Amino acid sequence: MKNNSFVSIILPVYNEEKYLDKCLSSLLNQSYKNLEIIVIDDGSTDKSKEIIKNYKVKYLDQKHLGPGAARNKGIKKAKGEIIVLADADMYYDRNYVKKIIEPIIKENAVGTFTKEEYVANSDNIWSVCWSVNSGLPKERRLPKNYKDTENAFRALKKGYFLKAGGYNTNEGYIDDSSLTRKSGIFAINAPGAISYHFNPSTLWEVFLSSRWIGRSLLLKVTFANFFRYSILNSLRIGIKYLIKGAPLEIIIFKVVHDFGILNGIFIRGESTAK
Repeated sequence: MKNNSFVSIILPVYNEEKYLDKCLSSLLNQSYKNLEIIVIDDGSTDKSKEIIKNYKVKYLDQKHLGPGAARNKGIKKAKGEIIVLADADMYYDRNYVKKIIEPIIKENAVGTFTKEEYVANSDNIWSVCWSVNSGLPKERRLPKNYKDTENAFRALKKGYFLKAGGYNTNEGYIDDSSLTRKSGIFAINAPGAISYHFNPSTLWEVFLSSRWIGRSLLLKVTFANFFRYSILNSLRIGIKYLIKGAPLEIIIFKVVHDFGILNGIFIRGESTAK
């Protein structure tokens, strides 16, 4: 592909007023200039829509259907040969787009991801607890020794997306890996593509994020999962983390997180949207 290939950045938004200014500012300040930014408001009920309209981006909206449906809608309107998939609770290094598309242009890769994804709010106690529960250091979203391939794309050729038929929209939390499950093609690492991701920073955000995970097809309604996320087991694991040096708040975090998972599993029939 050409070194100056036109790029479309696709950004789904659902109630992200807290992070949206930082995200959009970072995308509009990219060193790679041959691009468009398409923002899809996924039925937000906060001030996200008003914030989006303050920026020079292409704006689409829809009723609340989840990020997979929003990405599908945005990519269908995209003019770029290469699609960059952004999240509203993230912000990006100035050279992010240049680096995330580099293997696609130079090596003719189908798509890429980045191992250099850092926690944007590592000083927040609930963010720290989220990292502890994920088995990660507080400043990283992926371990240092993470593999060089991934089943969720951060950038990809538009032609591949269209050939694969887009994202499955009924899978919730795991819909971003549905292209790989359909095609068997994985994203490869793009060195130097640095991004920053906000972990949940309040107990309410912890609950909502874990409920979204529970709503997905990742977890089944089984007795084993009922026990795994029960309050007694949550307390047991929380105390185990505490003994290993986690902050005291990990006990409260673990109970709220696991209750969110259980809640999501049992209300899954309503919607797989976040």
